Amino acid sequence: MPHPQLLRVGVLVSGGGTNLQAILDAVREGRLPARVVFVGADNAEAKGLERARASGVPTFVVPYREILARFAADPPPPPPPDFSLAAARARQRLRPAAGDPRLDRFLASRAAAEAELLAAMRPYPFDLLVLAGFMRVLTPYFIDRVNAGADPPRIMNIHPALLPAFPGTDGYGDTFRYGCKVAGCTVHFVDYGEDTGPIIGQRAFPIEEGDTLEAVRRKGLEHEWRLYPECIRLYAEGRLRTERRVYELPGGRRLTRTVVVIVPGPAIPPGGPQR
Repeated sequence: MPHPQLLRVGVLVSGGGTNLQAILDAVREGRLPARVVFVGADNAEAKGLERARASGVPTFVVPYREILARFAADPPPPPPPDFSLAAARARQRLRPAAGDPRLDRFLASRAAAEAELLAAMRPYPFDLLVLAGFMRVLTPYFIDRVNAGADPPRIMNIHPALLPAFPGTDGYGDTFRYGCKVAGCTVHFVDYGEDTGPIIGQRAFPIEEGDTLEAVRRKGLEHEWRLYPECIRLYAEGRLRTERRVYELPGGRRLTRTVVVIVPGPAIPPGGPQR
């Protein structure tokens, strides 16, 4: 759905916030018709908070570590009153599998942290929530309350690998150690799995003979800094929609997948690497 005014973007970070900086730079330079309305973090030491404050963006911290530590006790504290364990179990696509008591405690503890996150976000109306190195898995409790049936979805993430290969926390490292000749990054909408949501955009680059893991990570970040603002711009221009597709496979099998369709529109000017 087109946004007639500047897209209101909320950002969550856990660390240095270089992708946040790329977004802030794209906004400042007029390459991205958006404004960042808040930056939240799961720890007070995240450097991304400093980047936000330097740009005059409101910030907040939700202390995940402290909240999750409460659930290490027996018995754990009660989850938020509007949390349904049955609903979260039915929607999640994480491991361990449903029925494992570890999963129940995981879902309840994260919902407690996410309830505080939602409360901290409430004063800042937003159109799109961007995860810029936010190192926390989001549960159906949070995702459903942010999306609320929106199409396209309202939560976007960037991953340091060419999904669906190498999900998880160390995409560049996994790519490099596997001996791949090509690496890359992916921007996708967030769903109930780990890095499984519909893909919006990708950038790839060769791994040259003699490249170190640090060189691969450095190259990858430069591609991330270009890709993320471009994908957010597509969202701001109302050029993204999701489509449920069914593929007939050999042997009578059928694969159903939600994909992102990019609606034709004006060309997006290229943006150089940010610092």
